[in-house]
Amino acid sequence: MQDQNKTILYLVRHGEVHNPRKILYGRLPRFTLSKTGFSQASATADFLKDKPIASVFSSPLLRARKTAQVILDHHPELNLRVSKHLLEINTEFDGRPLVELEAIDWDFYTDVQAPYETPDDIFRRIQKFIQTVKRDYAGKQVVAVSHGDIVGFTTVWAKKLPIEGKTKRTLFTQTPGVEYPATASISKFTFHTAEADEVPEYEYIKPY
Repeated sequence: MQDQNKTILYLVRHGEVHNPRKILYGRLPRFTLSKTGFSQASATADFLKDKPIASVFSSPLLRARKTAQVILDHHPELNLRVSKHLLEINTEFDGRPLVELEAIDWDFYTDVQAPYETPDDIFRRIQKFIQTVKRDYAGKQVVAVSHGDIVGFTTVWAKKLPIEGKTKRTLFTQTPGVEYPATASISKFTFHTAEADEVPEYEYIKPY
């Protein structure tokens, strides 16, 4: 492809979630956006409103679909497409108090056992989604609303680092100028070829 036909994926983390019980909501149902989360999503939608978006995808979870719908309000010609490849990570910690997770430094991956997901499991499914985008929307721009670690591991890959939990933590906690994907932030991945092994250009955008 020539540069004018580059394929762009805007990988958006959902907005802030209404979570008064302060638990890891993970894949639990019915967790929607907070008032702040809707405001964040609106800022992201404003940033994307003038982009020539060809399609908007979302994780099946409510908070992601709500974020995607705010974005779609500026693109009424499009319909929301839901992809299981964008789903939140599968972890044993769903429903646990956040203080417990802070105590283990948010480490979901050490000694993880099936049916829960390893970093490689997560990476394989996001790669399936990316290859579908590159095939079906070559030369176009696509928005996909997903979750923190999904965006995080995609960023690790774009940085040409090993797909490991410890690498992700190091990247986002010890690397100057690199921020873990904030709620309603945009991680922009730009592809210039159709090759499956192409590593994209990466740009981080926090619209609010």
